[in-house]
Amino acid sequence: MSRRDVGEVLLEVKDLTVDYLTLKGAVRAVDTANFTLRRGEILGVAGESGSGKSTLTTAILRLQRPPAVTAGGQVIYHHRDGAATDLVPRTDKELRSIRWDQLAIVMQSAMDALNPVKRLGEQFRDVLQLHNPKMSKDESNTRAQDLLAMSGIPRDRVNSYPHEMSGGMRQRSLISLALACDPDLVIMDEPTTAVDVVMQRTIMSQVLRLQRRLGFAIIFVTHDLSLLLELSDRLAIMYAGKIVEIGPASELYATPRHPYTAALRDSFPPLFAPLKVMSGIPGAAPDLMDLPPGCAFAPRCPRAMPICHEQEPAFIEVAPAVRAACLLNQPEVVAGQPTIGASLPVAGEAPSSDDPEEASLALDTTPRDPGGWS
Repeated sequence: MSRRDVGEVLLEVKDLTVDYLTLKGAVRAVDTANFTLRRGEILGVAGESGSGKSTLTTAILRLQRPPAVTAGGQVIYHHRDGAATDLVPRTDKELRSIRWDQLAIVMQSAMDALNPVKRLGEQFRDVLQLHNPKMSKDESNTRAQDLLAMSGIPRDRVNSYPHEMSGGMRQRSLISLALACDPDLVIMDEPTTAVDVVMQRTIMSQVLRLQRRLGFAIIFVTHDLSLLLELSDRLAIMYAGKIVEIGPASELYATPRHPYTAALRDSFPPLFAPLKVMSGIPGAAPDLMDLPPGCAFAPRCPRAMPICHEQEPAFIEVAPAVRAACLLNQPEVVAGQPTIGASLPVAGEAPSSDDPEEASLALDTTPRDPGGWS
C-alpha cells in the first residue's frame, strides 16, 4: 500500500523506445519502457550508470537532443480537465504550453542548469512571465521569493548570482524553479549527486515537505537505491536500457523478483541491521551496441541458467502490482534447468545467515516512512 494518497492516472508510458544514432548504426538506449504514474505518487528509478535512466526521463518530456531520437511508443499525459495528450508526436511549439506549466524537470547539475550571468530573480521571472505574460515584475519577484522560502532559502537570495550560493542552495533553487508554475509532475534527475550526505538529507526533507504540501507527482532518478527506498511509493529498476522490475518499494526491497534488484539492494548497507561486508555486482554493464543473447544480465547473474543465455525473458506480472523480466519467475521455463553459480535471495527469499540475531535483523526490511525526513 502506498505511504501517501495517490489519485487518478497522470502519465502513461507505453513501449517508449529511444535510440542514439551513430555511424555504426542505431544504439537502443531505452527499450520499450512501460509504466503508469498516478497523481501525487513518487516513482523512483534506479540502476547503474548507462542503464538508460536519464535518457528515459528526457524522452518523457521530449527534451532529448540529437543523436538521441524517440524511435517508438507513447507518453500520454492526462490533463487536469480530463483530456489526454500523447507527447511523442508533438512539436516543441506544441509542447511549450505543457512544459513547466504541467511537467517540469530538475536537472543533474545546478551550476550547469542555472544561468551564471543572471540573478536568481531574473531566472524565475523569465519562466513565470513566459507562462503568464500578465504577471508584473513585482508579482514575479514576490512569487520567486515565496518559492525560495518554501525550499528553506532566505528571500533576499532572489538577488544573488548562482556563484554566490552554496551547492545545496543552488540545487534547492532549481527545485523551487521547477515548481514555479505549479506543475503536476516534477522529474528529478539525480538532484543530490553533487552535494554531501548532510545536504542531501536537507534537500530531500524539503522536497518531501513540498510534495506533501503541493501534491505533485515525482519521478526521482538516482544510483542510490537506499535513498529511493525511503522516499518512493514504487521503484522501477533499469538495466541495459530496459525496465527489468517495477513494483512497490517495500516489496522490491524485501522480496526482489529479479537478481539485479537483489544485487543492487545488497550493494548498500542495510537500513537497520548491523554493519557487514557489502557484496558488489561482478563484471560490468554490457555494451549496448553488442548486447549478449538472451537476458542482458545473465553474464553477471549468480542464478543464471543455460537458457538465460539463449532466451530473452518477458516482462510479466509476477505478483500483485509487481512486474519483472526474469526467467526465474517462469516455473515452466525453469523446470529442469541447472543453476550456474551461487544462490541469490530473490523471488520472496530472505537473506540467510548462520547468526539467528543477524537473520532476524535482516528480515526487518520495511523502509522508513518518508515523514522521517521531516
